[in-house]
Amino acid sequence: MIKVQNLTKAFNGKKVLDDISFEIKSGETLALVGFSGSGKSTMLKLICGLIEKDSGDITTSDGDIAMVFQYSALFDSLNVADNISFALRERRDLRDKYSPDEIKKIVAEKLELVGLKGIEDKFPSELSGGMQKRVSFARAIVTEPNSILYDEPTSGLDPISSTLIEDYIVRLKDETKASSIVVTHQMSTIQRTADRVIMLYDGKIVFEGTPHQMLKSGNDYTKQFVNASLKGPMTMGLG
Repeated sequence: MIKVQNLTKAFNGKKVLDDISFEIKSGETLALVGFSGSGKSTMLKLICGLIEKDSGDITTSDGDIAMVFQYSALFDSLNVADNISFALRERRDLRDKYSPDEIKKIVAEKLELVGLKGIEDKFPSELSGGMQKRVSFARAIVTEPNSILYDEPTSGLDPISSTLIEDYIVRLKDETKASSIVVTHQMSTIQRTADRVIMLYDGKIVFEGTPHQMLKSGNDYTKQFVNASLKGPMTMGLG
């Protein structure tokens, strides 16, 4: 469960998030959408503790929060196995919990879950962009998180690779029962992965509903977003 109440964050005097409230239930996936600069990635950073809020409350269930970064953020100098097991080996609360053989087994299980069985010894430079994304998924779930945050997981991928990544987001939801937030600009990702959608603009929530409601809504903000129109209430550079 993730609960955000009256959350506010400003940079250089400009409110990026202004009194935002929403809740995500266990096992639910929320798509967080909006034009560039609308505060989506800031929201993820606040939830996982990378930056401090100005005011408001963020409540999460006990347990780990995993972050899947936009560009995978794998360590180039480490092979796949070492990338995935990094938290198990380096985090103070986990480094003595598992034996080397147990870590090896956990890594193999997570790789199989994302469809990449047997690539433990490969390095990121030897993998396609889509494979790197899936390795980052495996790394994110290695600590058995109860919340997963995805920052534009299909960015930079071709349509087929994007579809594959979307399928694995759904699969991980079914396997982990985690609460998830997917920041995305892509309608296919919204439709294929999300139970619910929140649209941000100018620091505020301007739409909340299901993907179907987003497509059919008479809301001027969602119509502009869905149709990728320059005409509408949202102005690039201000949102």
